[in-house]
Amino acid sequence: MQALILAGGEGTRLRPLTSTIPKPVVPLAGQPFISYMIEWLQRHGVDDVVLACGFMADGVRDVLGDGSSLGVRLRYVEEPSPLGTGGALKYAEELLDERFLMLNGDVLTDIDLSAELAQHERTGARATLALYAVEDPSAYGLVRLGDDLSVKGFLEKPSPEEIDTDLVNAGAYILERELLAELAPAGTAISIERDVFPTLVGNGLYGYAAHGYWMDIGTPQRYLQATFDILEGSVETAIGSRLAAAGYVIADNARVDGKLVAPLLAGPECVVAEDAIVGGRTFLGRGVEIGADSRVESAALLDHARIGARTTVRSAIVGPGVVIGDDCHVEGDVVLGAGVNVGSRNVLAAGARIFPGVVLPEEAIKF
Repeated sequence: MQALILAGGEGTRLRPLTSTIPKPVVPLAGQPFISYMIEWLQRHGVDDVVLACGFMADGVRDVLGDGSSLGVRLRYVEEPSPLGTGGALKYAEELLDERFLMLNGDVLTDIDLSAELAQHERTGARATLALYAVEDPSAYGLVRLGDDLSVKGFLEKPSPEEIDTDLVNAGAYILERELLAELAPAGTAISIERDVFPTLVGNGLYGYAAHGYWMDIGTPQRYLQATFDILEGSVETAIGSRLAAAGYVIADNARVDGKLVAPLLAGPECVVAEDAIVGGRTFLGRGVEIGADSRVESAALLDHARIGARTTVRSAIVGPGVVIGDDCHVEGDVVLGAGVNVGSRNVLAAGARIFPGVVLPEEAIKF
């Protein structure tokens, strides 16, 4: 089975994390984000992946290569300019099989693609959309299904009185290649969701009501929540299975003089100093150092970040190579880009974002 993953966006909502790292390979609990998608696809028989890239495409290729390390054949198409989801699909046409999956590259999920494929075949669909029930339908465009599972219509930004379904587009489609002939010519910017699917209502478009875990990780808050969910096993992943087998604490080849609290995943060469407490719901990348008497909780610290003594980091994303000095307090959806240097006795809170390479002197910021 073949899959086309759309991963051409710049990841602006995740800046400054994506200022130096292409969004598809942003580290998430120890591995490039897109590798979780590929792992999920493999469980459902996908062995051929086409990655539609744009922004920082060379950086994606440098990390993922030809896919052999991930167990799949991986090929790339690079859009010269953003063409929308339909334009990206048409741009990749020559690489696509008679039937293939098309996926939004921002999603962490474990929904049952095999069941979606079985329904697709059973209904004789030309296109099947994975749909997911959400608690607050007012925040999404909604999809109406008939009793035969065919799509009856779409509701964009519905008013409260219009809401009669809680199903939203989950960004996982099974498509027949014949549909490509109905798209605008290559090089045209179109949206498959807004410009193509509505024209297929009553003409072979079906919806599959999916169950399981599903999250768009496009914001810092969702990135952190996805990290927590991986560590806690709320979504099916290989890393989550390893953690469960290890009692939800993995700190191989780390030097730990402080205390570790589950769930926690620490990369090799980490150092946790005396009287420091790290965890729960915390990821430490390779070579992260936590100073004496510091507290780190519900946070993601990427490779070679260094935290000083008596410093608190909570509910924050700390980019690679960041240095945070002594007696600092970093909390509340703060994101520090690569190489940021925070001097001692700074207080960062309330979603502050510090872009790569910025140096904050001692006591520069106190909320």
